[in-house]
Amino acid sequence: MKQKDFSIGIFDSGVGGTSIWKEINRQMPLEHTLYLSDTKHAPYGAKSKEEIIALAIKNTEYLLQRNCKIIVVACNTATTNAIAHLRAHYSVPFIGIEPAIKPAALQTKTNTIGILATKGTLNSALFAQTSQKLGRNIKIIEQIGTGLVTAIENGKLESEEMTQLLQQHLLPMVAQNIDCLVLGCTHYPYLIPQIRKMIGPKIQIIDSGLAVAKQTHKVLSEAGLLRTTRDKNKSAFQFLINKDPSTLAQLLEQHEQAKAMTILETDF
Repeated sequence: MKQKDFSIGIFDSGVGGTSIWKEINRQMPLEHTLYLSDTKHAPYGAKSKEEIIALAIKNTEYLLQRNCKIIVVACNTATTNAIAHLRAHYSVPFIGIEPAIKPAALQTKTNTIGILATKGTLNSALFAQTSQKLGRNIKIIEQIGTGLVTAIENGKLESEEMTQLLQQHLLPMVAQNIDCLVLGCTHYPYLIPQIRKMIGPKIQIIDSGLAVAKQTHKVLSEAGLLRTTRDKNKSAFQFLINKDPSTLAQLLEQHEQAKAMTILETDF
């Protein structure tokens, strides 16, 4: 098999990175993908940097053993804490995800932007470096999304618990006159309908999914690694999860490519 026919590897600390997978699939519908949902160890955001790096290495090794040609770290926490280590130790290209605070800073009119992210992302050196580059005129209001990832992983996407958590996290930022809200976790795009109702139509909601998909396409194209056909004799989109797959299946069941998907519960 030629290298261009290998899969795109994707991993996240659970099901949230499927929001990135959907963008990748829209941009590159011929590509095969292998997605790891490390739900057993979710959320990464509450773990130490050393623990996050160890989990990122484990996921990377698993994907490389299955001949992935590029690895998308579909997790803000893993990107900000571990991607430098991964790039230093493996030759495969890595695509990371950072909170889109730069686009927010360019679009804000009130010079006040909010970022909803995990503790691991907000406390990382990479996030601090990015924030410092924005200049003194931009006020960044940081909010740890405590409980959101766990609620999504437990299938409580539209629960009363979720509503209360979002009110607790979002309304204080709205009160401080933000006009851009950056979603700094790949789980959070699944909350956009609820967030929009809560914060109103005037505040822009910004996430990184499309930019990540475009960057993945760019790297593969420049390396001559884009697929030209899809192998119809095998499952093009494999999703592996190390815990109950019901939430993952629920998030993917309405996707137009559902018939080409395989969801397996396995230990990794």
